[in-house]
Amino acid sequence: MDVVTLAELLRETSEHHDHYEKTHAEHHWWDWYAPYLSARQNGSSPEEAVAAANRYMDEVHHVPAK
Repeated sequence: MDVVTLAELLRETSEHHDHYEKTHAEHHWWDWYAPYLSARQNGSSPEEAVAAANRYMDEVHHVPAK
C-alpha cells in the first residue's frame, strides 16, 4: 500500500473511531484501529469495518459503552 492510500485510510479510521471513543470507556485507540484497518484492507466497507472493530472490542477487550 502506498503512503497516500495509507494516510487516507488512517484519516478515515480516525473519523470512525471518534464516535466509538465518545461512546465507550477509556481504551487504547490502536486496539480499535487494528481490526478496522484490517477489515478495510480485506475489502470490507467502512460500515462493515466499524462493525468488525466494535465486535473485536466487545469480544476481546470488553470495553463497555459509557
